[in-house]
Amino acid sequence: MNSLMDVLGEAGQALAALLASPFLYLAVLLAWWHAKQEVVLQRAMFHVRLYSSLTVAFYRTLAGIGAGVVLSVLSLGTGGRLDEATLVCLWIALPVLALLRLRYVCIAYGAGALGVVQQILEWSGVSAADGAAAKALLGIDVPALLVLAGLLHIGEGLLVRWQGSRFAVPLFLEGKRGKPVGAFALSGLWPVPLLWLVPATGTAGGFSLPWTPLSDLDGSVASWALLGFPVLIGFTDRTTTKWPEIKARELGWGLIVYGVVIAGLAAGAWYWQPLAIVAAIAAFALHEGLLLWGRSGEAGREPLFAQNGRGVTVLAVLPGTPAAELGFLPGEKIMKANGQKIGNKEQLHEALQLQAAYYKLEIANRDGEVRFAQRARYAGEPHQLGLILAPDEDADWVAAPRSGSIWQGLQRAGAKRRPSRRGALAAKAAEEANGASGELAAGEAARNAEAAGDSASAASSTVPATGPAGPATAPAASPETKSDPNALPPRRARSK
Repeated sequence: MNSLMDVLGEAGQALAALLASPFLYLAVLLAWWHAKQEVVLQRAMFHVRLYSSLTVAFYRTLAGIGAGVVLSVLSLGTGGRLDEATLVCLWIALPVLALLRLRYVCIAYGAGALGVVQQILEWSGVSAADGAAAKALLGIDVPALLVLAGLLHIGEGLLVRWQGSRFAVPLFLEGKRGKPVGAFALSGLWPVPLLWLVPATGTAGGFSLPWTPLSDLDGSVASWALLGFPVLIGFTDRTTTKWPEIKARELGWGLIVYGVVIAGLAAGAWYWQPLAIVAAIAAFALHEGLLLWGRSGEAGREPLFAQNGRGVTVLAVLPGTPAAELGFLPGEKIMKANGQKIGNKEQLHEALQLQAAYYKLEIANRDGEVRFAQRARYAGEPHQLGLILAPDEDADWVAAPRSGSIWQGLQRAGAKRRPSRRGALAAKAAEEANGASGELAAGEAARNAEAAGDSASAASSTVPATGPAGPATAPAASPETKSDPNALPPRRARSK
């Protein structure tokens, strides 16, 4: 009982220190900023937003707190030495890795890189006496850092399964041959307040445990303490060929399995040191394999959210709108509206105006089965029932491609403007008009030159010729060679 009270008392002190830390509120602010960027992207492409940034940040913060409680309880069974020097090394490693690939801003990559660097220093014969940097790197408890990374990925997988599809962001992407297609970005950033079990330092403070953590099966640690610090966990992925809830479920399970494997390898390194470098390399390699597995599931499949002229495809549904009340899902198609066949968004808009009192829709669901829906119509309702339709050739904006490094991320962030079909047709018409004007001008110049030549020939033929035959008159110009000043220029042969 006293041990439990000691743990609770230490947890209260660590929690108070965590709440006093400015980094916790910075993490919440970054979560809100991430949600704000999603809203900005939605407004650029659709001129509306699905959720407010404050709503998304609020629910993600609550979910992060819940994940922090679960992970803090799990840390009581593992423990591990994490000190200020270790966290500083991690914060230095992440920006350096971001210069190579933006996706490397992840604790798994950072912990793996530090584990590899530490092993290289040990093989090179570097000691802690060779400088402060060497001392900090050689003093890192790599297994503890990798166990933390594994547990965080387990928590991330659970959050992705729980909230990944709920706040999925619809996008317009540049597809094959420049044709825009609809997609979903499954992304999230969660602030996680964490209490981690660490060996107590100094003679005062600390508490004993009635159980033995995995990191101290030899019983060398006399007392323990709790270290409170915030962690940001997040992910991002896109899908054009899978329903967002299916993609979130697959991605969530992949992250959970990855976290279990890395945490298991790292925990084994506490008892067999050679496993530390194996776990460090696996943190890198398996994470890359997880990404390749996700992308291979998208390759070679037809996009789900594209217009083909047979009905109009729904990309997303605005909450609290008539479309939400009618039960629309992403990927469904409106085949008829008020009895009229639909092939594009303009026809949908015209068909919806045929009835002032109600909507009557024929809808093909994701399996191709037809259902019917109808609803009374009221004044002030949103445009197109609150539906976000999959893009067509007239889409003005598409999301920027995924960035390789942090520099590309700064250059490509957000959305980019694309020439719409109407703009391209207008440019082509203007080009053809300019070409036609040039042809008319060339034809006019040719007629003027031909008329001038005929006048000169006529003047020379009226001069009398002297000789025995007497005066001679020039022959009249033949009809074939006579120029008609009102005639159109000859038609140009079309090149094949």
